[in-house]
Amino acid sequence: MTLAKAVSDKLGLPLHIHLHESETECSDWEGSNKERPVATMKRLGLINEKLVAVHMTQMTTEEINVFAEAKASIIHCPESNMKLASGTCPVSELLAAGINVGLGTDGCASNNDLDMYGEMRSAAFLAKLSSKDPTSVPAQQALHMATMGSAKALGIDDAVGSLVVGKQADIQAVDLSGIESVPLYSVISHLVYCTSRTQVTDVWVAGKQLVKARRLTTLDEEGIIAKAREWATKAKQHATVPPVAAA
Repeated sequence: MTLAKAVSDKLGLPLHIHLHESETECSDWEGSNKERPVATMKRLGLINEKLVAVHMTQMTTEEINVFAEAKASIIHCPESNMKLASGTCPVSELLAAGINVGLGTDGCASNNDLDMYGEMRSAAFLAKLSSKDPTSVPAQQALHMATMGSAKALGIDDAVGSLVVGKQADIQAVDLSGIESVPLYSVISHLVYCTSRTQVTDVWVAGKQLVKARRLTTLDEEGIIAKAREWATKAKQHATVPPVAAA
């Protein structure tokens, strides 16, 4: 950890870590180190505005205050946490404390579809359920977490995260004309609660079109599919335990 801090400080880069992901992680660490992981991170000077802590499903009020005072960011991965039964990130409390919260998917083994639209919906619903408050994490907040919240966590909110003059032209076109999107009263509500990634028709990154009419413009889709199937066959041949993704 001290080496990671030294490199982060020297290069001025964010420090990304999966932290307080499960109760077992915290209890094991506390058993070996006589303090919780956040306490260790704080003692080593790692909790600061450059910290990007992923998961954070196990947080005390004191730990929330530590993150708020340090202006550290947290990345919420609701679907991964639910699939692995890791716990629930206290998003409502984090936001109330003024902590910047972004949104992530975690890896494909614990999430499967890596669908950010589904992640927004899950984040909003899980926050409402865990807080017992239907107004917690409204659609606008979930969208902000997926865009500006995540950009701020990575320290690149001056370049991406919103459509503003001077930033990169990162744009998605979403088809809301289908029967599943009718009637349409609120675009933001629809994007968070009703929309699937399959409705994204076009994507531009820094003004360059990477998806056109639902087809990749710079990558060989057929080649990627063939390679993925090839490696899937190899993985099955050498597998000794059932894949985690099947859980």
